[in-house]
Amino acid sequence: MHNMPPSKVLIVGYGDLGSAIAKRLTDSGAEVYAVARTLREAAEAQMIQADVTMPASLDPLCMIQPDILVYCVAASGQTDAEYQQAYVDGLRNVLLTQRDNAQLKHVFFVSSTRVYGQQTDELLNEMIAAVPADFGGERLLQAEALLSTLTCGTTALRLSGIYGPGRLRMINLAKAPERWPANDGWTNRIHRDDAANFVVYLLQQVFAGQQIKPCYIVTDSQPVRQYDVLNWIAAQLKLKSFVAPTVGGGKRLSNQAMLATGFALQYPDYQAGYQALLSELAHD
Repeated sequence: MHNMPPSKVLIVGYGDLGSAIAKRLTDSGAEVYAVARTLREAAEAQMIQADVTMPASLDPLCMIQPDILVYCVAASGQTDAEYQQAYVDGLRNVLLTQRDNAQLKHVFFVSSTRVYGQQTDELLNEMIAAVPADFGGERLLQAEALLSTLTCGTTALRLSGIYGPGRLRMINLAKAPERWPANDGWTNRIHRDDAANFVVYLLQQVFAGQQIKPCYIVTDSQPVRQYDVLNWIAAQLKLKSFVAPTVGGGKRLSNQAMLATGFALQYPDYQAGYQALLSELAHD
C-alpha cells in the first residue's frame, strides 16, 4: 500500500470489512475515525459510538470534516424494515451530517450484487441495469440513488459474496452434504482482504486526482457453479463428492471495470482464496 497524503477518513460501520479497511488506511498514514453501535477499543481508528438509525447520536460526525466517507454498515437482520433502516435511512442520516463539510471529496457506499435479481448466463456488468428481485436488492438500489444528490464524487461498491477469516459458510457446508442446495446455480465471491484492498486502492486514486467510476462490481475473476466450489473444498478435506441434482439459476458477474483500474486481486478465484483459508484452519 502506498502512503496517503495527510487525510481524514470516516468509516461508518466497523464490522469485519470496516475494520480491515481502517487497519490498511492507518498503516498508510491516514487519520481514521470509525462509527460503531457498540463502543470498542480499536488501535487503528478513533472510535465513535453512534447508531445510524438514531440521528441524534450522529451529531459528533458533524465535527470531524472528513475528506472521505466510507459507509459499510450491515443490516441487523434479513427483513425489509431492517434493510430500510440500515441502508436507506442510515445512509441518509449520515449524509445529513456532512451537509456543511466543504472538505468532503468522495463518498463510498458498500452495496451488494443483490441488486442484480436477474437469473441469467449472460455476464453482467455495471452497464447492465440492475433489476432487483427482492426487498434487499430494492433497498440497496434506493440507497445507491441517494448518492446522486451529492455534489462530491460518489461510488457504489457492489460486493458479491464475501468470504475469508471467520466467514466459513462454504467450508462448513462442504462438510454437511445433507444441506447442499437442490439447485446448482452460479455463484460469485470476493475475499474480504481483496474487498478491503480495493476500497483503499480507490481512496488512493481519489487522492491522486484520478477519475474513478460511480459504480463497481467487486468480485473475483471466476463466477462458478456452487457444486464446483463445494466439491473442490470437499476434495481438499478428503470428503466425498456429489453430482448436482439440477443445474441452473443464479448469475455471473464481470469484474472487468474493477480490474481496469489497475487493481490486482490477491485471490483471483475461489481456489486461491479457499486454499489460503483451509491452510490457516489446518494450522489453528
